[in-house]
Amino acid sequence: MTVKSTSNKPFVIPIFLPHAGCPHRCVFCNQSLISGASSKISAIQVRAAVESFLKYKSARRGIVQIAFFGGNFLGIDTDGIKCLLTEAGAFVKAGRVNSIRFSTRPDTIDRPRLDLIKNFPVSTVELGVQSMDDRVLVNTKRGHTGADTQKAVQRLREFNYEIGVQLMVGLPGDDHGRLLASARQVAELKPDFIRIYPTVVVADSPLARLYKVGRYTPLSLKDAVTQVKELYRFFRRKNIQIIRMGLQATDDLQKGSTILAGPYHPSFGHLVYSEIFLDRAMSAISSANPKANAVALHVHPRSVSKMRGLKNGNIKKLRGKFGLQAIEIIADDSLKEDQLKVNALL
Repeated sequence: MTVKSTSNKPFVIPIFLPHAGCPHRCVFCNQSLISGASSKISAIQVRAAVESFLKYKSARRGIVQIAFFGGNFLGIDTDGIKCLLTEAGAFVKAGRVNSIRFSTRPDTIDRPRLDLIKNFPVSTVELGVQSMDDRVLVNTKRGHTGADTQKAVQRLREFNYEIGVQLMVGLPGDDHGRLLASARQVAELKPDFIRIYPTVVVADSPLARLYKVGRYTPLSLKDAVTQVKELYRFFRRKNIQIIRMGLQATDDLQKGSTILAGPYHPSFGHLVYSEIFLDRAMSAISSANPKANAVALHVHPRSVSKMRGLKNGNIKKLRGKFGLQAIEIIADDSLKEDQLKVNALL
């Protein structure tokens, strides 16, 4: 029973299954550290987690999904899949949750597994694609190919699932050209949404060993933001939604002992949006009255902080570049969240 998601921003109840169903270990991965959870989880634990999260659901968040993240869901043994989906499905049957979603590897999408889950209320399947470049996938020890991803999407389409794709920037062996080629191939598959993660060096991961001996150099934060910004713009032009950029901030990541190196920032997505708005503002001001020494930048209320940048960094850069005495940011709900309008004040 496929239940198509009807909301861009559902209330998601995450159930983490680190390494569960994973046939091997990718070079960048240490899910136990990233999520702070164990791959072993019982039906009772699922029930308790869902009940706990439902207490915090606000009335305005209509759509509710139980999400199994962190592992390779369809790589779990058949009894394990049935157990987890049965427990989650009970909440759907009771009308307290709308549907189920999970993340899995492209090479686990086959007919037997799809037949296994088709009678459960699964609406959304996220594929851990990471790259469409086979050389990068080999370097990353993913164990699947770009062709596996293409086949997976085709099969999921037959069952009318909402399809998500997870991509990474800064993987071993990747470069600007390969990254853009991957983006073009993913766009051709027309997924419903995309998550983009920067590659970071996690303690006790295979990548940590490569980093320590000088065989891997992570992207700088600046370069990672620039690359993700480019991907964001590309996919938006293709009308493909980006639902997340950057790793989810957790207490473990914030302590600084989990990530050894790489472009981690707790507000990575905000940095990307801020750069996008900075670029738009520079273009708009350049096209406005060149003699103005003060401007007003109109943006949607939810985009005011993106326009300002962290610690008003965008304002400082714009004043310096254009010699402006003042820049006023005006919340304007007549604009869309990604729009900007500039007016010369003087």
